[in-house]
Amino acid sequence: MGKLDGKVAAVTGSGRGIGRGIVRLMVREGAKVVVNDLGGSVDGEGGDKAPAQQVVEEIQAAGGEAVASLDNIATVQGGENLIQTAVDSFGKLDILVNCAGILRDRMIFNMTEEEWDAVVAVHLKGHYCTIRPASAVMRRQKSGRIINFSSGSALGAPGQPNYAAAKAGILGLTYSSANALAKYNITCNAILPGAATRMTDTIPANFAQGMGLSESGDSAQGSPLDPANVAPIVIFLASDEAQEVNGQAFGASGYRISLYTHLVPEKTIYSQGPWDLDHLFKVFKGTLGSNLKPPRMV
Repeated sequence: MGKLDGKVAAVTGSGRGIGRGIVRLMVREGAKVVVNDLGGSVDGEGGDKAPAQQVVEEIQAAGGEAVASLDNIATVQGGENLIQTAVDSFGKLDILVNCAGILRDRMIFNMTEEEWDAVVAVHLKGHYCTIRPASAVMRRQKSGRIINFSSGSALGAPGQPNYAAAKAGILGLTYSSANALAKYNITCNAILPGAATRMTDTIPANFAQGMGLSESGDSAQGSPLDPANVAPIVIFLASDEAQEVNGQAFGASGYRISLYTHLVPEKTIYSQGPWDLDHLFKVFKGTLGSNLKPPRMV
């Protein structure tokens, strides 16, 4: 018996990297999958049907069930088409995994509007474009699992303001969706992955080392940074065993899985009425302003 026997999953960005590792393990655990991937470059340019189709052929050759989707999930129509492909091909949708992504890194003072919009469209809007139709199907079924991909970059990656903002937004979308959909027996959780992929290959070496990325995407297989190591926690969150896990964010890197805390107040100061500026200036440094730490990626 597989952990996902009889389940149907749609996984975006699953022609390569982390997404490919997820669909491979899902099929081994009994799921039927829609492999969605435009096959574009790291910066989102171009397209190639080969990555998605090759994964589908590999799965089918091993006796599994899979279909390819080349829909652009950065559009409402593309998201709807992806979910409809799952329903038309397999009769339902139990699991949605949002793993697709691109990079257009640049310091904030040099970033163009187009670079900002392109990354936010694929990541943050892309999650909306798939969750909206998927949640409608799952609501009718009265069950479902949604697993989103955020990133440690949301905690302050320099040179990635578009990516960091989108990934932070995905956490907010995850928490909102978790609260809204719980009554329909739908869970929504997020993953902050750490793995060597073609996307991390674009990170300057000095930053990559600081992030613990010692392998390239081509040489990571079998190492702790193998993208396949992210898949097990996704399988768990997609399973019936994870029914009570909702609105959470998990780090998955190498052989380590972490639970991230929610954003909560650490310190609070009070006033007896409207704040007097002189009083605020006087008390801030010794209270809220003491022992401050810069944002850091963990």
